[in-house]
Amino acid sequence: MTTDLKAIGPAAHLGYEMRIEAPPATVWRFWVEPDAIVRWMGKIATLEPRPGGLFRIDYGQGDVVVGEYLEVDPPRRLALSWGWEAPDGRIEAGRVEVELEAVDGGAATQLRLRHLGLDEPSRVSHDEGWRNFLPRIADAATEGLIQK
Repeated sequence: MTTDLKAIGPAAHLGYEMRIEAPPATVWRFWVEPDAIVRWMGKIATLEPRPGGLFRIDYGQGDVVVGEYLEVDPPRRLALSWGWEAPDGRIEAGRVEVELEAVDGGAATQLRLRHLGLDEPSRVSHDEGWRNFLPRIADAATEGLIQK
């Protein structure tokens, strides 16, 4: 069950907001547990959800995002550096901040995501990516709730 994805914030960075029909603790799992995150993004994940811990997702077609968790405040907020693995090193691509707010007495979550520090070409490609993947986390979290 997908929810409307709304763009938020200034044009200088990407920002999105959406409602997910699952509690914040359920949505949180889909950012910090490898088997959960690959249900909506990537094929293989290595996640160490603590400040300084590794965030790495292999999409299975040569694209690998890599960064580190900068802030981890379960189940409300996380921030991570974002970059791409390349044969000659890492290509920096900003910082991602995720906020999860309980709504409807905690039965649902208002997700806000901001992707900061992107140049214009990167903003365009990352906008396409987030518009593809964020509805998928809503579906995965809702299905995860049903399966429990």
